[in-house]
Amino acid sequence: MSYKIGLVGKPSVGKSTLFNAATMNDVPEGAYPFTTIDPSVGEAYVRVDCAAPEFDHSCTPNHGYCSDGVRFVPTQLVDVAGLVPGAHEGKGLGNQFLTDLNEADVLVHVVDFTGETDLEGEPTDDHDPREDIDFLENELDMWYLDILEKGIERYRSGYHGEDADIEADLAEQMSAFSVSEEEIKQIVLALELALDPDSWDAEDRERLAREIRIRTKPMVVAANKMDTPAAQDNWATVTEDPDYEHLTFVPVSAHAEKALKNGDEQGVLAYRPGDDDFEVTADLPEEKAAGLEQIREFVTEFGGTGVQKVLETALFEELGAIAVFPGARKPQEDGTFLQDCFVLPDGSTAEDFAYFLHTDIGEGFLHAHDVRSGRQVGADTELDHRDVVEITTTN
Repeated sequence: MSYKIGLVGKPSVGKSTLFNAATMNDVPEGAYPFTTIDPSVGEAYVRVDCAAPEFDHSCTPNHGYCSDGVRFVPTQLVDVAGLVPGAHEGKGLGNQFLTDLNEADVLVHVVDFTGETDLEGEPTDDHDPREDIDFLENELDMWYLDILEKGIERYRSGYHGEDADIEADLAEQMSAFSVSEEEIKQIVLALELALDPDSWDAEDRERLAREIRIRTKPMVVAANKMDTPAAQDNWATVTEDPDYEHLTFVPVSAHAEKALKNGDEQGVLAYRPGDDDFEVTADLPEEKAAGLEQIREFVTEFGGTGVQKVLETALFEELGAIAVFPGARKPQEDGTFLQDCFVLPDGSTAEDFAYFLHTDIGEGFLHAHDVRSGRQVGADTELDHRDVVEITTTN
């Protein structure tokens, strides 16, 4: 399994810049609508404290890399085509956007916190970033509502017979969102609605669609361009608004992250992604040196550029995923140790992990060992973040 993090938002907010900064790919960037037409997919990384130092060994990663005890684990990042109001009605790149978006497991909504682009992605002044948040959530809610209404019509048509439950028809109609009958039932009851769509008015259906969307498409807001005074002025206004308590905000400067990674690649500075400082290692022209000092002030104040943090917040906090190392206490004869680190769904068991590694391993599963404690664990034992697990199998 490789999780997909989807970058979404209106045109010209810096999605492609954030994508390039995270993946060091070279997709077009520009301050005009639909710079991105087709979704770009690249390999980004999330940080996990490496377990190898606990065993007094060095790891030898198969994928990603390790830097001073921090493991950079690959994940997929998707820069989804630009969104405009009315996407759920097919406007702009609407249908393509929604199709591409649905392939993402968790969303990062990139918002220009300077307020210098309007809803269409055109330059403006004093635009309220909350309007961007509202319009994206509304587009997604209307998209979900349209599919929900079709599920209600399916139920009323007797598709599953006279004794069918509404949750069965809704779950089937909304199967693309990976929502089960039981989850639908729980959401309906949590909203204090009856399990009878004939008792729901328009507002009830909208509330239901929104709640299903929130639970099946977790989202983090990347407050981009936070290295500017205008964005910082908007930060408190937006994040302290009680209407947005359901969202997590991360201050981000995609431009700063890309500049630091470029400088590291060119050998003029030393920078590890996600760190809150860096070291200049070469003599630079006065203008470039001054620019780096401005970036230093930002990353020191905000604890980094935010690019790594927003991806990790999306994956580990909003989605609730965990990272697990398959391994043993000692290196193999060839010197390899803790070669892999995999990202799994929260609640994964030892047996789930065995099947994840290979179907044959899962089918022959006998037991697993918690390598840190040496304790044998059973098939239904739930794993924790950063567990090191060794599987014993007949295969």
